[in-house]
Amino acid sequence: MQLRLDAVTKRVGTDTHLYTTDFELQSGEINVLLGAPLAGKTSLLRMIAGLDRPTSGRVLIDGRDSAEFPLRQRNLAMVYQQFINYPSLTAFENIASPLRLRRLTQTAVGKRVGEIAERLRLTPFLERRPAELSGGQQQRVALARAVAKEAELVLLDEPLVNLDYKLREELRGELKQLFRGERTTIVYATTEPQEALQLGGCTAIVDSGKVLQAGPTVATFLRPTSLAAAQVFSDPPLNVLPARQFDFRSSPASDAHVTQIAVRAHCLGLTRRSEADAALAGCVELTEFSGSNTFVHVACERHSLVAQLPGVHAFAIGAQCTVYMSPADLYGFGADGKLLFSPHFTAGH
Repeated sequence: MQLRLDAVTKRVGTDTHLYTTDFELQSGEINVLLGAPLAGKTSLLRMIAGLDRPTSGRVLIDGRDSAEFPLRQRNLAMVYQQFINYPSLTAFENIASPLRLRRLTQTAVGKRVGEIAERLRLTPFLERRPAELSGGQQQRVALARAVAKEAELVLLDEPLVNLDYKLREELRGELKQLFRGERTTIVYATTEPQEALQLGGCTAIVDSGKVLQAGPTVATFLRPTSLAAAQVFSDPPLNVLPARQFDFRSSPASDAHVTQIAVRAHCLGLTRRSEADAALAGCVELTEFSGSNTFVHVACERHSLVAQLPGVHAFAIGAQCTVYMSPADLYGFGADGKLLFSPHFTAGH
């Protein structure tokens, strides 16, 4: 299935939910919609699904306007963050419902439900009704029903957010295998940059009703076309400083058109790694531990930087320190917010 948004907008009354949007989903791939809450991701999903019509523009399915396809004729499945299950049916019957519509035999239904339930860790709960399940279990039942449908297009709106960390990691890695078949196109909405990177495929960065950039996930992360796109696709937040603070003899930061310098947290250190490193003096404001990483918040003049250090490190609040960064790790942006250079891209090349 080829699906493309052609100059799509969405307005509700005087509010604009989506500004003019053009982009194409990659058929048979995972397509991630990455953005903060209320960025426009759910509006995009609902229009792709056919639940809402665009105010202007067209959603094209295999080159035809989707308005020509009644909703019931679209071979798609959708799972919301707020799970939806049939309350009067057991977990087994919820998962089996799309299989029964295809008139499979009872034996075939039982076998397929069993396979899906095992992969989603639902086997012990198949005879329970939704009210007897935890929120995470109900979310997995909704996901299992979508898997059972074997749709060509699967729309997932933060489907793993209610699950515990370990199970979320496991299912994220199995997502493509769950929706088996190369024909399946997955659209996955998330607020988490790390989740987008783990899913791979292609990512569209959505912000304030606009698709800022779309392309292969790794390339989009490494080569953001604007400061806004780089900020959305960074966790912890991108460190941004005025370019005038830098004086690198061999750095592109000397470009007169560069007004802002940005660097990701994992590229900062508190020890010098090279003679070419830039150094900014500061003091520790806060230390946070996350797994095997330490996030050190440092006040430097009128700015605050976050350095992501591997390992667990203790720093006293108020301790004097120096933040080091390599010119090779810097992103440079102009006054209009557009990328001028990065570690992986230079404008015009």
